[in-house]
Amino acid sequence: MQKILTLIAAALISIPAAADQHGGAEAEVRDAVKAFNSTYASNDVKGYFNHFADDADMFWGGDRQSKSAYHEEWVATIKAGGAVEKSDVSELQVKVLPGGNSAHASYYIDYRFRNPDGDVVVEKAFESETWQKIDGQWKIVGLHYTILE
Repeated sequence: MQKILTLIAAALISIPAAADQHGGAEAEVRDAVKAFNSTYASNDVKGYFNHFADDADMFWGGDRQSKSAYHEEWVATIKAGGAVEKSDVSELQVKVLPGGNSAHASYYIDYRFRNPDGDVVVEKAFESETWQKIDGQWKIVGLHYTILE
């Protein structure tokens, strides 16, 4: 009987520890999402692309994008005078997956971008991302961006 009580006590003690571990991972992912969007909003190309895993699967504008092709396009756009003028995140939700090394983040974005020709694009969008802890750093392994208006 004492063995059973010891096992039950050990199980009950481990539940809060597991919750704390996921709570810590959730806070880390929230910070990573905020840093990711901050580098984007400040047109920090190197910092922005550092958040993506090399083989990240990305989708927007009706097409899949590779990190390398997107990086090449984005560098050319910024060099030509394009710039993000606003990228405000709201209603951020993070769900950590079992194991604590993967998470799903989703949020709304109020976005404004000035094209190299001076035209301004204003969008409200919904973005969802899959983050994975790789070599101790949270990286985006999947991203989906949908324009709402």
